[in-house]
Amino acid sequence: MGPVPDLAGWAAEVIRSLGYAGVILIMLAENLFPPIPSEVVLPFVGFMVSRGHLAFVPALLTATLGSLAGAYALYALGRWGGRPLILRYSWLLRVSKEDLDRADHWFDRYGGWIVFFGRMVPGVRSIVSIPAGLSEMPLGRFTLLTAAGSALWNTALISAGFFFGENWRRVAGFADSASPVLLAAAAAALAGWWLLWRARRRKGRGAAG
Repeated sequence: MGPVPDLAGWAAEVIRSLGYAGVILIMLAENLFPPIPSEVVLPFVGFMVSRGHLAFVPALLTATLGSLAGAYALYALGRWGGRPLILRYSWLLRVSKEDLDRADHWFDRYGGWIVFFGRMVPGVRSIVSIPAGLSEMPLGRFTLLTAAGSALWNTALISAGFFFGENWRRVAGFADSASPVLLAAAAAALAGWWLLWRARRRKGRGAAG
């Protein structure tokens, strides 16, 4: 297996050396420093699963835990540091004023659901945590939506790496096109759940009457 270039190669070496702890650390860093792309890191995790070096469920749980930890850090910066602090350290977080304005607009337009759906959009996943903190979104709801969106995205990429095997590097090329599919599937699942919940609620009211 040849070397993976740049930061992705470093991330792969960390995971290869530290196992699940490495997955947590890399996913934490991926959320805080976007140049480390999960579109490359997680398919490598899937490849490691296919070789028996990692198990799927623990790999998924640790990847999601790392994503959640990184999201908490950005949420905290937004909630207790405010916009001036974010912009002061934008060079470190790789977040421009335009990025922050765009994220604020998304949050104002779509509300908390952007935290869920945004976790499945490359280049958006981490930044949506900042306006969630700025708007003082309840931490419980933020946790639930972030964990759910991250788990769905992580499952897709780890599974892709597992099935691609030695060709896991190719997954990154499909990530952008896969995001709309995942978003559509997630939206359909949520709509189905909501319709089922309403139908059961009406049925319960009818029985009570």
